[in-house]
Amino acid sequence: MTSACANPTQLTQRLQSIDALRGLVILFMLLDHVRETFFLHRQVGDPMAIDATDPSLFASRTLAHLCAPVFVLLTGLSAWLYGEKYQGRSDVSAFLFKRGLFLVVLEFTLVNFAWTFQFPPSVIYMQVIWAIGVSMIALSVLVWLPRPALLALGLAIVAGHNLLDGLHFGPESAMHVPWAILHDRGWLEVSENLRLRTSYPVLPWIGVIALGYCLGPWFARGSDAAERQHRLLLLGAITLVIFVALRMQNGYGEAPWSGYPTATQTLMSFFNITKYPPSLLFLALTLGFGLLLLRGFERAGQARWIGVLAVFGAAPMFFYLLHLYVLKVLYLASVALFGLNHGAYFGFDGIGAVWLSAVLLAAALYLPVRAFARLKARRRDITWLKYF
Repeated sequence: MTSACANPTQLTQRLQSIDALRGLVILFMLLDHVRETFFLHRQVGDPMAIDATDPSLFASRTLAHLCAPVFVLLTGLSAWLYGEKYQGRSDVSAFLFKRGLFLVVLEFTLVNFAWTFQFPPSVIYMQVIWAIGVSMIALSVLVWLPRPALLALGLAIVAGHNLLDGLHFGPESAMHVPWAILHDRGWLEVSENLRLRTSYPVLPWIGVIALGYCLGPWFARGSDAAERQHRLLLLGAITLVIFVALRMQNGYGEAPWSGYPTATQTLMSFFNITKYPPSLLFLALTLGFGLLLLRGFERAGQARWIGVLAVFGAAPMFFYLLHLYVLKVLYLASVALFGLNHGAYFGFDGIGAVWLSAVLLAAALYLPVRAFARLKARRRDITWLKYF
């Protein structure tokens, strides 16, 4: 048996597959953010209204469902690998706390401004960067648990949080703020001039990042690639079987699906799942596919397209900030040039233009992201670069 430690090619494939999967979901995120920028006049709900949603729009939005779960899972996995590299849970705990705090501050400042272009802001949206940051802070404490206990806790949160769906607290309750942050998406009134929107309740994401951390030993130095790929295949398949079995029961944590006049609409209904907060079924479907993709990317080896995806995944925060500001500038320029052509919005007439724009933007952003990723790899002495 040849160890990954002894074989540089296996080592590269082991780690590059993680960056490649992260890069793929980043591109799906780009597609979704182009939709939210230039197709806002056709906004969809959560879950989506089948009768009012075109299949192409449904497919585009459903693809983007992979983004947050896979990214948070890989964040946990990368945290374990960071701890392996620096030989201690104290190092990974400190890094997780500092980077998590950094992401929370980033959400409240540069990220929120990119969405609203308001300063001072009247509304702050606590979205995915916030959720990842808070999850990292939580994991900075949870890493001290034994791995079996952390795994049990992660599974309990992911599988059991929907039992809390009926629990709500009004603004007069002392539990209103913490519960809105943890599980009950809502508005927090800070002052007459400022409101916070807890778009991503963090409790389920803490469970996901814990599970990602528990995957770490499968990717350890010297681990057997074939055994890891077998485990990823088995776990991914089991997770998808759980999704299908629970969805067929039409209950627990999800709006029911039903038959429609067309097979396409019935299929859409079956996969019409809830993201805010992510239901057990949402996480089972997206993480199941994510695990299978991770296996597939590692097996793809040194394919050129894997390297391209890995470029986007090697500098995720840089890409995130860059694409938000590019999209905002493009939208404002479009309004200035063409005016508002869909009521209060400027937007594309069809979803095809959204896909084309996403492809063109990905191509345009590739070189600056690659340059930053190379700088990040070359200048490991610059501490702040590793936060991006």
